[in-house]
Amino acid sequence: MNNSFKKITFDEHNLVTVLSHCAITRKTITDIPQMVHDAAGDTNLGNIFMRMFYIASALGQNELALDMQTKALEHNCIYRVNSLPAPKIRLLAMMGAGNMLDNTPLDFLIEHSDIQLDLLYISPEKDLPCSLPNHDVVFIALAESDKNNPTLKKIAEILPLLPQPYINHPENIMNCARHKIAPILQNVPGLLMPQTHRMRRNQLDEFTFPITIRPIDTHAGKGFEKINNSDELNLYLERYIENDEFYISVFIDYISDDKCYRKLRIALIDRKPFICHLAISENWIVHYNSSGMELSEHKRAEEQAVMENFDHDFAVKHHEALFAIADRLNLDYVVIDCAETQNGELLLFEADPRCWVHATDSIEIFPYKPAVMQKAFDAFRFLLLKTMRRE
Repeated sequence: MNNSFKKITFDEHNLVTVLSHCAITRKTITDIPQMVHDAAGDTNLGNIFMRMFYIASALGQNELALDMQTKALEHNCIYRVNSLPAPKIRLLAMMGAGNMLDNTPLDFLIEHSDIQLDLLYISPEKDLPCSLPNHDVVFIALAESDKNNPTLKKIAEILPLLPQPYINHPENIMNCARHKIAPILQNVPGLLMPQTHRMRRNQLDEFTFPITIRPIDTHAGKGFEKINNSDELNLYLERYIENDEFYISVFIDYISDDKCYRKLRIALIDRKPFICHLAISENWIVHYNSSGMELSEHKRAEEQAVMENFDHDFAVKHHEALFAIADRLNLDYVVIDCAETQNGELLLFEADPRCWVHATDSIEIFPYKPAVMQKAFDAFRFLLLKTMRRE
């Protein structure tokens, strides 16, 4: 272990606040010129580039965003994205370089709160700075992936040398890998998670079809397909010729009686479940943004009923399975995407701290969401306070 880890001091850092992704989502397209102008006027070069990272990310310009972030991290590895005159909680998030899917989007969880949020970017190749901001609690925000795991391993070395308590141990985060999580969660009553295998293309021989396949370290449905036979598999591999490793799993049909598919996003905070959304789609790959929820009053009415009745309905029915997921993974904060099979089991698709939890949907279209989401935000704040008391 690098001895420089032991020379860290903790001081007040008078950091200029960088406009976060969450704050930018509250803006309109007409606000972009002013945001760029404000970024250019910052006297800190690192802040200029980090501001541009968030602006480009919000606009979907991922390549430009990553270029801006790289330049920002050449100047500084500490940034403040939420600042208050007298914060009740000072939260330090340990991050890794990458896009908005590489780290837990904490700025959405602490919006309008009394929580100061500082981001500390960790790199396997670089030592920590000699001085870190004073803080009350640390959150390990980096998500599991082949790219991120070396950084998570370094964070695991650092944690014993930091005085403040933390949330989510890096080794437990790494267990969220798709091929590792299913064995951990086997034999939980009422929970179904099919085994997922990590395989190279030269290992893809015979399967009992249908299966699902996706390249390693992809999210948001990229490259995720259902394969019904060996001919379809060969065509798929030709399309993804640049990828050598894939996740393979048995396809489980979870279609409802109305021929739609339903997927719930649930945050497990301190082992307790909080619903974040229900997406209803005609496609078996369910993504909220493409499910047309904003276009269907019928779908929104169902989501509203499920969200408002969640605590004494779905959460009670699947209490044992939901608790077991967080408990066996040993994560105080983790987000799951799941469904219910036709025979009433909880079908788990993934569990990962990185999944987005937010309240930025239009209030005019989704008036029922803010009150429900506030329960999750309050629970997260209480988790921070509870963790602080572990000192």
